[in-house]
Amino acid sequence: MHQIVVSDVQVDIVRKDIKNLHLAVYPPNGRVRVAVPLYVDDDAVRLAVVSRLAWIKRQQVQFSQQDRQTLRQYISGESHYFQGTRYLLNVIFSEETPNVKIHNKKYLDLVVRLDSDAQQRHRVLLNWYRQQLKQEAEPLVTIWQKRISVYITDWRIKQMKTKWGTCNMEARRVWLNLELAKKPTRCLEYIVVHELVHLLERHHNEKFTGLMDHYLPSWRHLRDELNKSPLAHENWTY
Repeated sequence: MHQIVVSDVQVDIVRKDIKNLHLAVYPPNGRVRVAVPLYVDDDAVRLAVVSRLAWIKRQQVQFSQQDRQTLRQYISGESHYFQGTRYLLNVIFSEETPNVKIHNKKYLDLVVRLDSDAQQRHRVLLNWYRQQLKQEAEPLVTIWQKRISVYITDWRIKQMKTKWGTCNMEARRVWLNLELAKKPTRCLEYIVVHELVHLLERHHNEKFTGLMDHYLPSWRHLRDELNKSPLAHENWTY
């Protein structure tokens, strides 16, 4: 990977054995990354960036204005999100098996060991998020495979820094970002549909948007809602 600067915009260029150029702007600071075929030179990349400069600037402004949480310490009174709703964390020290429960539709009761530190409390909450997301996503994956008439061999959950989901077309495997547990179910459904549609069309081209329009007409609204939701605090690396 190397970098060029186009109209004061720093651009990361990654050359791969691919057929088309892909330009993306990533949170939290609007980093611009262009993946290009091996034979494409920097001048062609520069031209592509210039042609989409207005869009890139709009994306960067949106990211700069987006709400984001401060570094979580996993102590009582902190705000934590689940399925699009904000809850107050209530840390309960106990000899019980660590667990998480929703209390009075307002609190997330985080039950942990007496000697647990912030990292251990974080791990308990992440495990709970993973369990909840798996339960939430499983029927969506089943339903939409049937509706779209595509079938995957497997789907999994992992923490990702730059994508809400990915699809490996060769392995027919879908990955969902663990952060989706914090977002509304309708946004999770959009990502499930998005990744399954990639089994019909690899690229984000007119065919892909046409398929999305057919299967999920509200997808643009859901995409915008997802991208405007609060960002978690992360040490973002790529």
